[in-house]
This record gives sequence, structure tokens and C-alpha cells, in this order.
Amino acid sequence: MNREYRNTSNLLVPTEQAKRLESNFYVEGYATTFTRYLLWEYDGIRYYEEIDPNALRGADLSDVIMQYDHAGKVLARLSNGSLSLEIDSKGLFMYADLSKSTAAKELYEEISAGLVTQMSWAFTISRDSFLSPDDRTRIRRIEQIKKVYDVSAVSIPANTDTEITARMKGFFEQDNLELQKRKLKLKLIMEVQK
Repeated sequence: MNREYRNTSNLLVPTEQAKRLESNFYVEGYATTFTRYLLWEYDGIRYYEEIDPNALRGADLSDVIMQYDHAGKVLARLSNGSLSLEIDSKGLFMYADLSKSTAAKELYEEISAGLVTQMSWAFTISRDSFLSPDDRTRIRRIEQIKKVYDVSAVSIPANTDTEITARMKGFFEQDNLELQKRKLKLKLIMEVQK
């Protein structure tokens, strides 16, 4: 299923509102996106990375786990059904039930409180290429992923376009209220920018 997003003043507003599984500890987000992102800058040279939209075709996704900062306890797992992955036009979308352990529930609370808002992933590469369009830019293009090991909620992501959010039990009512608040905030921002 492709998720549709509207970009309004740098805030992504989802156009659909549906949880993919029933859980009081449901989270969803993008572990990676297919946009180019800045990894670091050193000595005036910018180093970027981008994932080809076809890089995940044929990748080994057999037993991906979810962790926090790529370390510690397993919080959700593909093989037990508490984690699922979807590849769509934006990137690698994940959703999980974080009700299976105390540590997972604690992460849910941190995501719900807005303390943890972004993601990352651990993987190996079969094929990549490097571009240098000018003397100040280096781009690594990941063309084929060999295996995905984990998707992690993280404190500091490499790709700032990633996201993770928590959805509550009364998600339709809550999401509708949150969506209304975001629309009002966007309207106010647009009024100020005029």
C-alpha cells in the first residue's frame, strides 16, 4: 500500500489514517527514505548518500528486528509478527506492536512523548556507486541492498527524513484531533509568512 503525503511548510501531513494492526502500543514510520541526505561535511566537501528506489528488490528481509539505536534488546521482530515492513515510493515503511516486553513498552512511551522521533536501519550492500558532480560534493548511491538486519528508533539519525510515531488505542479520534491541530498550526504559519 502506498502512503500519500502532502508537504506543507516542511511538515508532512498524512492523507490517510489507518493503523495496520490492532495494538495499544502501535508505532509506525520510515526507517529510510529514497531522498538524498547529507552524511557529513569535512574540509568544505559535502558527503551525501542516497538509496536507489529499487535497491530493496531482492534484498534479504527474512528476519529483521527492531531495536533502539541499533543495540540492546530486540523490541519487535518480523518472525513473530510484531514487526512488518513495506517498501513504497517514499522508502522503507515499518510498523510494529511494542507490547511484547517491558523494554518495548518503554520505547513506545518515549516515542509517544516525542522524545524519540526518527529512525535508522542496519544493512549490507551488494552494489553501490560514487559520484562527484563537482569538487565540493561526493555522493554515494546505494544501488542494491544485500540484507536488512534491523530497523531502529534512534536518538540521532543519519537520514533526517526518517520518522517514527506512536498511535493510541482511540487512533481515529486522536489522529483526527492531531490532524486538526496540525492543520491549524500550518494555517497560522502560512498566515505569518504572507
